[in-house]
Amino acid sequence: MCPNMCFGIVASVNKSFDRNLLEKTVEKLSAAHPFLRALIACDEKASAYFYDVTDESKVEVIFAGKLGVGTSCVESNEIISKYKSLVASDWNLFDGGLLKIVAWDAGDKSAFLLVFHHLLADGRGALGLAQELADFYVHGKEPKEAVERLITKNDLPEDSELPFLSRSLVNSANKKWRKENHGISYQDYHAFADDFLKTDSVNHTLVSVNQDELSALHSRCKSQGVSINDYLLAKMFLEDKTERVIIACDLRDKLACYNPGALGNYSTAFSVGLKKSCGDVFESAKRVHSIVRKKLNSPRDLYLVLQCYASLEGGLLDASLISSRGGFESKAAKFIGTMFFNYGKANGYSITNLGKIESESLEDAYFIPPASPAVRKTQGVLTVNGTMRICTAER
Repeated sequence: MCPNMCFGIVASVNKSFDRNLLEKTVEKLSAAHPFLRALIACDEKASAYFYDVTDESKVEVIFAGKLGVGTSCVESNEIISKYKSLVASDWNLFDGGLLKIVAWDAGDKSAFLLVFHHLLADGRGALGLAQELADFYVHGKEPKEAVERLITKNDLPEDSELPFLSRSLVNSANKKWRKENHGISYQDYHAFADDFLKTDSVNHTLVSVNQDELSALHSRCKSQGVSINDYLLAKMFLEDKTERVIIACDLRDKLACYNPGALGNYSTAFSVGLKKSCGDVFESAKRVHSIVRKKLNSPRDLYLVLQCYASLEGGLLDASLISSRGGFESKAAKFIGTMFFNYGKANGYSITNLGKIESESLEDAYFIPPASPAVRKTQGVLTVNGTMRICTAER
Protein backbone atom coordinates (compact mmCIF):
# COMPACT_ATOMS: atom_id res chain seq x y z
CA MET A 1 0.00 0.00 0.00
CA CYS A 2 1.06 3.53 -0.67
CA PRO A 3 -0.41 6.97 0.26
CA ASN A 4 -1.72 9.38 -2.38
CA MET A 5 -2.34 6.60 -4.88
CA CYS A 6 -6.06 7.25 -5.23
CA PHE A 7 -7.16 8.47 -8.65
CA GLY A 8 -10.33 9.61 -10.35
CA ILE A 9 -12.55 9.44 -13.40
CA VAL A 10 -14.64 12.57 -14.03
CA ALA A 11 -17.58 11.99 -16.36
CA SER A 12 -20.76 13.61 -17.65
CA VAL A 13 -23.81 12.13 -19.36
CA ASN A 14 -26.62 13.68 -21.37
CA LYS A 15 -29.34 12.79 -18.88
CA SER A 16 -30.85 14.93 -16.16
CA PHE A 17 -29.95 13.99 -12.61
CA ASP A 18 -31.98 11.21 -10.96
CA ARG A 19 -30.96 10.28 -7.42
CA ASN A 20 -32.99 7.07 -7.28
CA LEU A 21 -31.62 5.93 -10.63
CA LEU A 22 -28.03 6.51 -9.46
CA GLU A 23 -28.64 4.48 -6.31
CA LYS A 24 -30.06 1.66 -8.43
CA THR A 25 -27.07 1.92 -10.77
CA VAL A 26 -24.62 1.54 -7.88
CA GLU A 27 -26.56 -1.50 -6.65
CA LYS A 28 -26.27 -3.10 -10.10
CA LEU A 29 -22.55 -2.37 -10.34
CA SER A 30 -21.91 -3.73 -6.85
CA ALA A 31 -23.78 -6.94 -7.63
CA ALA A 32 -21.62 -7.46 -10.72
CA HIS A 33 -18.25 -6.59 -9.15
CA PRO A 34 -17.23 -8.34 -5.88
CA PHE A 35 -14.53 -5.76 -5.08
CA LEU A 36 -17.24 -3.08 -4.79
CA ARG A 37 -18.60 -5.09 -1.87
CA ALA A 38 -15.20 -5.58 -0.25
CA LEU A 39 -13.27 -4.24 2.70
CA ILE A 40 -9.59 -4.97 3.26
CA ALA A 41 -8.77 -7.39 6.07
CA CYS A 42 -5.58 -8.91 7.43
CA ASP A 43 -4.62 -12.50 8.07
CA GLU A 44 -2.45 -11.95 11.15
CA LYS A 45 -0.85 -15.41 11.06
CA ALA A 46 0.22 -15.07 7.43
CA SER A 47 0.87 -11.31 7.73
CA ALA A 48 -1.12 -10.89 4.53
CA TYR A 49 -3.94 -8.59 3.46
CA PHE A 50 -6.96 -9.84 1.52
CA TYR A 51 -10.24 -8.60 0.02
CA ASP A 52 -13.05 -9.38 2.47
CA VAL A 53 -16.03 -9.57 0.12
CA THR A 54 -19.39 -8.99 1.82
CA ASP A 55 -23.00 -9.19 0.67
CA GLU A 56 -23.54 -5.41 0.58
CA SER A 57 -22.18 -2.57 -1.51
CA LYS A 58 -19.34 -0.63 0.14
CA VAL A 59 -19.47 2.21 -2.40
CA GLU A 60 -19.90 5.59 -0.76
CA VAL A 61 -22.27 7.80 -2.77
CA ILE A 62 -22.18 11.56 -2.17
CA PHE A 63 -24.87 13.85 -3.59
CA ALA A 64 -23.25 17.25 -4.06
CA GLY A 65 -26.20 19.29 -5.33
CA LYS A 66 -26.17 21.53 -8.39
CA LEU A 67 -23.03 22.10 -10.41
CA GLY A 68 -22.11 25.47 -11.83
CA VAL A 69 -21.88 24.69 -15.53
CA GLY A 70 -19.65 26.48 -18.03
CA THR A 71 -18.74 25.33 -21.55
CA SER A 72 -18.28 21.77 -20.23
CA CYS A 73 -19.51 20.58 -16.87
CA VAL A 74 -16.53 18.23 -16.39
CA GLU A 75 -14.24 21.29 -16.37
CA SER A 76 -15.87 22.78 -13.27
CA ASN A 77 -13.30 23.70 -10.60
CA GLU A 78 -15.75 22.36 -8.03
CA ILE A 79 -15.01 18.80 -9.18
CA ILE A 80 -11.25 19.00 -8.64
CA SER A 81 -11.83 20.72 -5.29
CA LYS A 82 -14.07 17.84 -4.23
CA TYR A 83 -11.51 15.31 -5.40
CA LYS A 84 -8.76 16.95 -3.35
CA SER A 85 -10.96 16.98 -0.24
CA LEU A 86 -11.69 13.25 -0.62
CA VAL A 87 -8.01 12.27 -0.91
CA ALA A 88 -6.72 14.71 1.74
CA SER A 89 -6.69 11.94 4.34
CA ASP A 90 -5.94 8.23 4.13
CA TRP A 91 -8.94 5.93 3.70
CA ASN A 92 -9.35 3.32 6.43
CA LEU A 93 -10.05 0.28 4.28
CA PHE A 94 -10.82 -1.92 7.28
CA ASP A 95 -13.97 0.16 7.81
CA GLY A 96 -14.84 1.60 4.40
CA GLY A 97 -14.88 0.59 0.76
CA LEU A 98 -12.58 1.20 -2.17
CA LEU A 99 -14.75 3.58 -4.22
CA LYS A 100 -16.46 6.91 -3.63
CA ILE A 101 -18.88 8.40 -6.17
CA VAL A 102 -19.82 12.08 -6.12
CA ALA A 103 -22.81 13.16 -8.20
CA TRP A 104 -23.98 16.58 -9.34
CA ASP A 105 -27.13 17.89 -10.98
CA ALA A 106 -25.82 19.73 -14.07
CA GLY A 107 -29.09 20.96 -15.56
CA ASP A 108 -30.01 18.68 -18.45
CA LYS A 109 -26.92 16.61 -17.67
CA SER A 110 -25.47 14.65 -14.76
CA ALA A 111 -21.85 14.85 -13.67
CA PHE A 112 -19.94 12.22 -11.71
CA LEU A 113 -16.62 11.97 -9.93
CA LEU A 114 -15.48 8.40 -9.26
CA VAL A 115 -12.57 8.24 -6.79
CA PHE A 116 -10.78 4.89 -6.71
CA HIS A 117 -8.37 3.44 -4.19
CA HIS A 118 -5.50 1.86 -6.11
CA LEU A 119 -6.33 -1.55 -4.60
CA LEU A 120 -9.68 -1.50 -6.45
CA ALA A 121 -8.61 -1.05 -10.06
CA ASP A 122 -6.10 0.38 -12.48
CA GLY A 123 -6.94 3.27 -14.80
CA ARG A 124 -8.33 1.13 -17.61
CA GLY A 125 -10.53 -0.80 -15.18
CA ALA A 126 -11.76 2.47 -13.68
CA LEU A 127 -12.70 3.77 -17.12
CA GLY A 128 -14.58 0.54 -17.81
CA LEU A 129 -16.55 0.94 -14.59
CA ALA A 130 -17.41 4.56 -15.45
CA GLN A 131 -18.63 3.34 -18.85
CA GLU A 132 -20.79 0.68 -17.16
CA LEU A 133 -22.24 3.31 -14.82
CA ALA A 134 -23.11 5.54 -17.77
CA ASP A 135 -24.53 2.65 -19.81
CA PHE A 136 -27.02 1.69 -17.10
CA TYR A 137 -27.81 5.26 -16.00
CA VAL A 138 -28.53 6.42 -19.55
CA HIS A 139 -29.67 3.31 -21.43
CA GLY A 140 -30.52 0.77 -18.73
CA LYS A 141 -27.83 -1.63 -19.95
CA GLU A 142 -27.07 -4.17 -17.22
CA PRO A 143 -23.43 -4.60 -16.17
CA LYS A 144 -22.08 -8.12 -16.65
CA GLU A 145 -20.77 -10.10 -13.71
CA ALA A 146 -16.99 -10.29 -13.72
CA VAL A 147 -14.98 -12.42 -11.32
CA GLU A 148 -11.79 -10.72 -10.14
CA ARG A 149 -8.55 -12.70 -10.07
CA LEU A 150 -5.35 -11.24 -8.72
CA ILE A 151 -2.15 -11.62 -10.72
CA THR A 152 0.23 -14.22 -9.30
CA LYS A 153 3.81 -15.03 -10.24
CA ASN A 154 2.53 -18.03 -12.20
CA ASP A 155 0.60 -15.69 -14.51
CA LEU A 156 3.79 -13.96 -15.67
CA PRO A 157 5.70 -15.28 -18.71
CA GLU A 158 8.70 -17.50 -18.02
CA ASP A 159 10.98 -15.28 -20.09
CA SER A 160 10.09 -12.25 -17.93
CA GLU A 161 11.99 -13.37 -14.83
CA LEU A 162 14.09 -10.78 -13.05
CA PRO A 163 17.64 -10.25 -14.37
CA PHE A 164 20.33 -11.90 -12.25
CA LEU A 165 21.41 -8.71 -10.44
CA SER A 166 17.84 -7.63 -9.61
CA ARG A 167 16.96 -11.15 -8.48
CA SER A 168 20.02 -11.27 -6.23
CA LEU A 169 19.18 -7.91 -4.65
CA VAL A 170 15.56 -8.92 -4.06
CA ASN A 171 16.57 -12.23 -2.49
CA SER A 172 19.08 -10.44 -0.27
CA ALA A 173 16.47 -7.89 0.84
CA ASN A 174 13.95 -10.65 1.59
CA LYS A 175 16.56 -12.49 3.67
CA LYS A 176 17.41 -9.34 5.64
CA TRP A 177 13.69 -8.61 6.15
CA ARG A 178 13.09 -12.05 7.60
CA LYS A 179 16.13 -11.65 9.82
CA GLU A 180 14.85 -8.28 11.09
CA ASN A 181 11.71 -10.20 12.08
CA HIS A 182 9.32 -7.30 12.38
CA GLY A 183 6.64 -5.67 10.29
CA ILE A 184 4.39 -2.67 10.10
CA SER A 185 0.77 -2.91 11.20
CA TYR A 186 -2.08 -1.46 9.15
CA GLN A 187 -2.77 1.00 11.98
CA ASP A 188 0.82 2.26 11.85
CA TYR A 189 0.67 2.54 8.07
CA HIS A 190 -2.67 4.36 8.26
CA ALA A 191 -1.28 6.88 10.79
CA PHE A 192 1.84 7.46 8.66
CA ALA A 193 -0.23 7.92 5.48
CA ASP A 194 -2.49 10.45 7.21
CA ASP A 195 0.51 12.48 8.39
CA PHE A 196 2.09 12.25 4.93
CA LEU A 197 -1.02 13.60 3.22
CA LYS A 198 -1.27 16.58 5.58
CA THR A 199 1.94 18.03 4.15
CA ASP A 200 1.89 16.59 0.63
CA SER A 201 0.77 19.44 -1.62
CA VAL A 202 -0.33 18.40 -5.12
CA ASN A 203 -1.67 20.87 -7.70
CA HIS A 204 -3.95 19.80 -10.54
CA THR A 205 -4.41 21.43 -13.95
CA LEU A 206 -6.56 20.41 -16.91
CA VAL A 207 -5.86 20.98 -20.61
CA SER A 208 -8.35 20.14 -23.36
CA VAL A 209 -7.56 19.42 -27.01
CA ASN A 210 -10.65 19.71 -29.19
CA GLN A 211 -11.49 17.50 -32.16
CA ASP A 212 -9.98 19.78 -34.82
CA GLU A 213 -6.76 20.29 -32.87
CA LEU A 214 -6.50 16.58 -32.11
CA SER A 215 -7.12 15.63 -35.73
CA ALA A 216 -4.34 17.98 -36.87
CA LEU A 217 -1.97 16.57 -34.24
CA HIS A 218 -2.81 13.01 -35.23
CA SER A 219 -2.07 13.77 -38.89
CA ARG A 220 1.25 15.36 -38.00
CA CYS A 221 2.23 12.41 -35.78
CA LYS A 222 1.23 9.92 -38.47
CA SER A 223 3.34 11.70 -41.06
CA GLN A 224 6.31 11.49 -38.69
CA GLY A 225 5.79 7.81 -37.91
CA VAL A 226 5.02 8.34 -34.22
CA SER A 227 1.98 8.04 -31.95
CA ILE A 228 0.33 10.81 -29.97
CA ASN A 229 1.66 9.13 -26.84
CA ASP A 230 5.20 9.30 -28.25
CA TYR A 231 4.60 13.00 -28.86
CA LEU A 232 3.34 13.59 -25.30
CA LEU A 233 6.35 11.77 -23.85
CA ALA A 234 8.75 13.79 -26.01
CA LYS A 235 7.03 16.98 -24.93
CA MET A 236 7.52 16.08 -21.26
CA PHE A 237 11.19 15.29 -21.85
CA LEU A 238 11.73 18.69 -23.47
CA GLU A 239 9.56 20.91 -21.28
CA ASP A 240 10.56 19.38 -17.94
CA LYS A 241 14.19 18.75 -18.90
CA THR A 242 14.08 15.23 -17.50
CA GLU A 243 15.94 12.19 -18.78
CA ARG A 244 13.48 9.54 -17.62
CA VAL A 245 9.69 9.17 -17.79
CA ILE A 246 7.63 6.24 -16.47
CA ILE A 247 4.70 5.11 -18.59
CA ALA A 248 1.90 2.72 -17.73
CA CYS A 249 0.98 -0.18 -19.99
CA ASP A 250 -2.19 -2.27 -20.03
CA LEU A 251 -1.67 -6.07 -19.99
CA ARG A 252 -5.25 -7.31 -20.31
CA ASP A 253 -4.66 -8.90 -23.70
CA LYS A 254 -1.58 -10.72 -22.37
CA LEU A 255 -2.82 -12.16 -19.06
CA ALA A 256 -4.87 -15.36 -18.97
CA CYS A 257 -6.04 -14.52 -15.43
CA TYR A 258 -8.00 -11.48 -16.64
CA ASN A 259 -11.77 -11.85 -16.98
CA PRO A 260 -13.30 -9.18 -19.29
CA GLY A 261 -14.78 -6.36 -17.22
CA ALA A 262 -13.07 -7.41 -13.98
CA LEU A 263 -11.71 -4.86 -11.57
CA GLY A 264 -8.26 -5.26 -10.05
CA ASN A 265 -4.86 -4.30 -11.43
CA TYR A 266 -3.79 -5.67 -14.79
CA SER A 267 -1.25 -3.09 -15.83
CA THR A 268 2.48 -2.57 -15.54
CA ALA A 269 4.87 0.34 -15.93
CA PHE A 270 8.32 0.83 -17.36
CA SER A 271 10.79 3.66 -17.72
CA VAL A 272 11.74 5.41 -20.93
CA GLY A 273 15.18 7.02 -20.83
CA LEU A 274 16.14 9.76 -23.26
CA LYS A 275 19.41 11.53 -22.64
CA LYS A 276 20.24 14.76 -24.46
CA SER A 277 16.86 15.09 -26.17
CA CYS A 278 17.05 17.38 -29.20
CA GLY A 279 15.07 20.62 -29.35
CA ASP A 280 12.59 19.40 -31.96
CA VAL A 281 9.66 17.58 -30.39
CA PHE A 282 9.06 15.26 -33.35
CA GLU A 283 12.70 14.23 -33.63
CA SER A 284 12.59 13.40 -29.91
CA ALA A 285 9.28 11.58 -30.43
CA LYS A 286 10.93 9.34 -33.05
CA ARG A 287 13.61 8.35 -30.56
CA VAL A 288 10.95 7.77 -27.90
CA HIS A 289 8.96 5.63 -30.34
CA SER A 290 11.96 3.35 -30.92
CA ILE A 291 12.66 2.97 -27.20
CA VAL A 292 9.02 2.23 -26.32
CA ARG A 293 8.67 -0.39 -29.09
CA LYS A 294 11.83 -2.11 -27.84
CA LYS A 295 10.54 -2.17 -24.24
CA LEU A 296 7.14 -3.50 -25.30
CA ASN A 297 8.82 -6.38 -27.11
CA SER A 298 11.04 -7.26 -24.14
CA PRO A 299 9.20 -9.36 -21.51
CA ARG A 300 11.92 -8.60 -18.94
CA ASP A 301 11.35 -4.86 -19.35
CA LEU A 302 7.57 -5.09 -19.65
CA TYR A 303 7.02 -7.26 -16.56
CA LEU A 304 9.90 -5.95 -14.43
CA VAL A 305 7.71 -4.13 -11.88
CA LEU A 306 5.26 -7.03 -11.55
CA GLN A 307 8.11 -9.50 -11.10
CA CYS A 308 9.49 -7.29 -8.31
CA TYR A 309 6.10 -7.16 -6.59
CA ALA A 310 5.69 -10.94 -6.92
CA SER A 311 9.20 -11.70 -5.63
CA LEU A 312 9.27 -9.41 -2.59
CA GLU A 313 7.97 -10.41 0.83
CA GLY A 314 4.56 -8.79 1.25
CA GLY A 315 5.42 -7.02 4.49
CA LEU A 316 8.68 -5.77 3.01
CA LEU A 317 6.84 -4.21 0.07
CA ASP A 318 4.30 -2.56 2.38
CA ALA A 319 7.06 -1.05 4.51
CA SER A 320 9.21 0.22 1.63
CA LEU A 321 7.67 3.69 1.31
CA ILE A 322 7.48 4.36 5.04
CA SER A 323 11.05 3.20 5.65
CA SER A 324 12.40 5.32 2.79
CA ARG A 325 10.77 8.38 4.41
CA GLY A 326 12.03 7.62 7.93
CA GLY A 327 8.74 6.47 9.41
CA PHE A 328 9.79 2.87 10.08
CA GLU A 329 13.19 1.39 10.90
CA SER A 330 14.15 -1.30 8.42
CA LYS A 331 17.33 -1.39 6.36
CA ALA A 332 15.82 -3.95 3.99
CA ALA A 333 12.64 -1.96 3.37
CA LYS A 334 14.53 1.33 3.03
CA PHE A 335 16.81 -0.23 0.41
CA ILE A 336 13.87 -1.51 -1.64
CA GLY A 337 11.91 1.74 -1.30
CA THR A 338 14.86 3.93 -2.23
CA MET A 339 16.72 1.88 -4.84
CA PHE A 340 13.87 0.02 -6.55
CA PHE A 341 10.89 2.38 -6.32
CA ASN A 342 12.57 5.79 -5.83
CA TYR A 343 10.36 6.61 -2.84
CA GLY A 344 13.09 8.62 -1.11
CA LYS A 345 12.27 11.82 -3.02
CA ALA A 346 9.46 13.01 -5.26
CA ASN A 347 11.54 13.64 -8.36
CA GLY A 348 10.03 11.33 -11.01
CA TYR A 349 7.90 12.00 -14.08
CA SER A 350 5.18 9.79 -15.53
CA ILE A 351 2.34 9.58 -18.05
CA THR A 352 -0.66 7.26 -18.08
CA ASN A 353 -2.70 7.34 -21.30
CA LEU A 354 -5.99 5.45 -21.09
CA GLY A 355 -6.42 5.74 -24.86
CA LYS A 356 -9.46 6.87 -26.79
CA ILE A 357 -13.07 5.70 -26.75
CA GLU A 358 -16.28 6.56 -28.57
CA SER A 359 -19.29 6.32 -26.30
CA GLU A 360 -23.03 6.81 -26.71
CA SER A 361 -23.44 6.99 -22.92
CA LEU A 362 -20.49 9.07 -21.75
CA GLU A 363 -20.71 12.59 -23.09
CA ASP A 364 -17.32 13.65 -21.74
CA ALA A 365 -14.70 12.39 -19.30
CA TYR A 366 -11.14 12.77 -18.06
CA PHE A 367 -8.70 10.87 -15.88
CA ILE A 368 -7.13 12.26 -12.67
CA PRO A 369 -3.89 10.28 -12.26
CA PRO A 370 -2.54 8.98 -8.94
CA ALA A 371 0.19 11.23 -7.53
CA SER A 372 2.67 8.58 -6.38
CA PRO A 373 5.04 9.78 -3.64
CA ALA A 374 7.87 9.04 -6.10
CA VAL A 375 6.78 11.58 -8.75
CA ARG A 376 7.16 15.29 -9.10
CA LYS A 377 4.80 15.45 -12.07
CA THR A 378 2.38 12.99 -13.63
CA GLN A 379 -0.15 13.28 -16.43
CA GLY A 380 -3.38 11.37 -17.02
CA VAL A 381 -4.58 11.34 -20.63
CA LEU A 382 -7.98 10.29 -21.93
CA THR A 383 -9.76 10.90 -25.24
CA VAL A 384 -13.55 10.60 -25.31
CA ASN A 385 -15.67 11.24 -28.39
CA GLY A 386 -12.84 13.06 -30.14
CA THR A 387 -11.78 15.38 -27.31
CA MET A 388 -8.53 14.69 -25.48
CA ARG A 389 -8.07 15.93 -21.94
CA ILE A 390 -4.79 15.93 -20.05
CA CYS A 391 -4.93 16.23 -16.27
CA THR A 392 -1.60 17.06 -14.66
CA ALA A 393 -0.81 16.45 -10.99
CA GLU A 394 2.35 18.21 -9.85
CA ARG A 395 4.19 18.79 -6.61
